[in-house]
Amino acid sequence: MQVYFDNAATTPLDPEVIKVMTETMQDHYGNPSSIHAHGRQARTIVEKARKTIASLLKASPSEIFFTSGGTEADNMAIVRSIIDMGITRAITSPLEHHAVLHTLEDLAQRGVIQLDFVRIDERGHVDLAHLRDLLSQHPRTFVSLMHANNEIGTLTDIRTVSEICQEFNAIFHSDTVQTMGHYEHDLSTLHIDFLTGAAHKFHGPKGVGFIYINGKNKIRPLIYGGAQERNMRGGTENVYGIVGLAKALEMCYQDMETHRAYIQDLKDYMCTELRKNIPQITFNGDITSAGSLYTVLNVSLPCAEIADMLLFSLDIAGISASGGSACSSGSQIGSHVLQALGGDPDKPSVRFSFCKYNTKEEVDFVVKKLTEICEARG
Repeated sequence: MQVYFDNAATTPLDPEVIKVMTETMQDHYGNPSSIHAHGRQARTIVEKARKTIASLLKASPSEIFFTSGGTEADNMAIVRSIIDMGITRAITSPLEHHAVLHTLEDLAQRGVIQLDFVRIDERGHVDLAHLRDLLSQHPRTFVSLMHANNEIGTLTDIRTVSEICQEFNAIFHSDTVQTMGHYEHDLSTLHIDFLTGAAHKFHGPKGVGFIYINGKNKIRPLIYGGAQERNMRGGTENVYGIVGLAKALEMCYQDMETHRAYIQDLKDYMCTELRKNIPQITFNGDITSAGSLYTVLNVSLPCAEIADMLLFSLDIAGISASGGSACSSGSQIGSHVLQALGGDPDKPSVRFSFCKYNTKEEVDFVVKKLTEICEARG
């Protein structure tokens, strides 16, 4: 059996998404910036996709800008808002995705901003009282906190964060790459300045994402070179990728609660089976249904001697999973998230992440193989 439990890294394309993208490739190959009929047809398709996404998020189409993915969108939100709005201080957490952490750290190292880190607890929850205290000392601050951690799945209450930021006139950006398509985002009631998404995290194509920029904010482009995206992002639009993104998000919203219940049940079942078969196993982050992303489960195993070979052994067994963020695979540095949580560095950790295509039979297979690996090296 081959099992794919690495959906937090990327998800398989939905067949309906493949269909609409293929049709677009075949029938609409014009450049959206061209003024002839072929170009106008492509432009119409791009704008229709923009309206679809805006409608789902309860935003204005003029607030949605397409990018190459979540990393570019995060960089755009951080760099352009800090520079263009004259921000000199930023707050984030030590658990953020490197698209956020490395960008803010670079700005701090170059003396553009002072960077502060909000405290987090042992499960990865943000200390909101500490955030309030930090903002009270310097109100006009850039705050970047992700909705759900990509390694451990712990959720942050971004609505409360947004209210705190509004109270202190702070700029709030949230990386929602892991939760887009899995939770509803109502931007008509959420006081947020920047929000980001990537299609390949919710059964859309790789290489395309978007940034929501609240209409009250005026920033300049991160990428220059053309007047695309209403002068906000140079470069010819990825037309079929944009179409696939909109279709994937639309399908997520149609069946969100059904898929959420199904995947949460898979995660709960795996927790139960792992505890039963590997009694000393521990779980990283908050694994409650209310406090964590239902698609992610991060575990630490009691068998330290298999640490170097764990992912390789799983791969040999036909199981695809991650040691943390797929973006850090190949790095010899351990997970910055688990380090920040004070996890035991000697215990091998693995992230399993699920989607609507996974089954309990696959969970049984993975638990069996993981138990065998631990026993063989124990």
